[in-house]
Amino acid sequence: MALRARALYDFVSENPGEISVVENELLTLYSEDVVDGWLEGTNSRGESGLFPASYVEILRSDKGLPVQGNGEYPYQKCAQQGDTSTESTPTRGYPSYSYHSTSQGSDEDWDDDWDDGPTAADEPGGAPGKGGSALPSSSSTYSASPRRGSSQQSRSSATVGRNLNRFSTFVKSGGEAFVLGEASGFVREEDKICVVMGQFGPEWQDNPRPFTCIIDDPTKQTKFKGMKSYMSYGLTPSHTQSQVNRRYKHFDWLYARLVERFPVISVPHLPEKQATGRFEEDFISKRRKGLIWWMNHMTTHPVLSRCDVFQHFLTCSSTDEKAWKQGKRKAERDCLVGANFFLTIVPPAVPLDLQDVESKVDGFKAFAKKMDESLAQVNVTLGEFARKQVTGFRKEYQRVGQAFQLLGQAFELDQQEYSLKLNQAIAFTSQAYETVGDYFAEQPRQDLEPVSDLLAIYQGHLANFPDIVHVQKGALTKAKESQRHSDEKDGPAGIHERCNIISCATLAEMQHFHRTRVRDFKGQMQHYLQQQIAFYQRITGKLEEALHMYDQA
Repeated sequence: MALRARALYDFVSENPGEISVVENELLTLYSEDVVDGWLEGTNSRGESGLFPASYVEILRSDKGLPVQGNGEYPYQKCAQQGDTSTESTPTRGYPSYSYHSTSQGSDEDWDDDWDDGPTAADEPGGAPGKGGSALPSSSSTYSASPRRGSSQQSRSSATVGRNLNRFSTFVKSGGEAFVLGEASGFVREEDKICVVMGQFGPEWQDNPRPFTCIIDDPTKQTKFKGMKSYMSYGLTPSHTQSQVNRRYKHFDWLYARLVERFPVISVPHLPEKQATGRFEEDFISKRRKGLIWWMNHMTTHPVLSRCDVFQHFLTCSSTDEKAWKQGKRKAERDCLVGANFFLTIVPPAVPLDLQDVESKVDGFKAFAKKMDESLAQVNVTLGEFARKQVTGFRKEYQRVGQAFQLLGQAFELDQQEYSLKLNQAIAFTSQAYETVGDYFAEQPRQDLEPVSDLLAIYQGHLANFPDIVHVQKGALTKAKESQRHSDEKDGPAGIHERCNIISCATLAEMQHFHRTRVRDFKGQMQHYLQQQIAFYQRITGKLEEALHMYDQA
């Protein structure tokens, strides 16, 4: 009998050799061997290829139990250990739904002196580099009082079972270790991240010193006597008014640090890398627009805008190589990553109702899925419309203009004086339609492309939220489990407190997303309609100009 599996989550293929699956879809497996976190099989549409093992459960008719992609019987073990969590999805190893991952590919190497010297992972007490996480060592330099100790560690861990899936986002983010009381470290006052209770629920505390940042037109620079070329972007923060120059790879490094540092915050995705055509004008313009959107979302986020690594990126002098490297290594040795990040969260005094939290998170999850689907549809529709304007509409108007031109040429054979004005009016009409065709070809840059840029930044945010939701869901599952062990002194209370911290942070990030979404889409739709009105006014003006020519005929 063929080995079958059921999809636990939607998965959208992004690379050759992968196949897409939808939640609850039945799949046929070639084998149950997991290779680097991936299974191979066929979906219900007959497509064959790879999909993440932890996105499915293998169905065993002889056992009567589902089996996850690692070949174990998770629900059977959970029943024995008290672990009922099923909210876990992987991040991509190389080709997966890259919610919180660095951008793939490379268009700028790392061989210059900016990255020379030992990495943080090579230094004593150092944390792993990109994509890693670290707990503080005994030599931690944080001098403030401890945010929270580890006295409940063994008791909480014994009370609530661990997640069996080590590739779970809940586990990899450090959320599980934090909820089980295994995080301990020192948090300085300036590292604390406050969540306040606003009118609509938990919110990040506003940045008391908001600022903006301008990204100037990039310039092409060279090094190694012209053997190496790269693009440099001028960044001017409003709170310093001092320009610094950064390359794309510096943005990429910063992005990796932020993703590692903030597991329940949606770090906006950077514009995609490109291996060829990096110095072409259209690509440079498109990348700059993407970086502007990215920077706007960074500077307006109450948490991201204030973090040390982002401020170092914005303010460290381009010519002070020593200071830059010191800040870079400090960021890579950051102890407040993984489970320790959650130690920095200061929740409101009154804890949340976890049942209400679950309802709100489920509502946001449904909203995000629907918004993601609609953005994809809008993007396709706008792309088709832009192509029609640039090619189809332009061509059709030019054909009309050419037809009028032929008519005018025929009329010109009549050399009577009273015909001259009419001939001139028809010739002008022909030119007017040619011009209107050019208007159509130029217009997408003014209105459709800015909307597409907006959709791109939000598609990146929506790709981040499944991981954020899974961290909160995992914490909520542990809190529910702890209720079954209420006779254990302090254990359930500690887990509930820590689940409340993760829930406050998650709801605050969702609230920030909604507020930013309303701001951005309102402004962009206003810009789109204003550009559309101006566009049709230009067309009307050109046609009225042609009409007046006939008044003199």
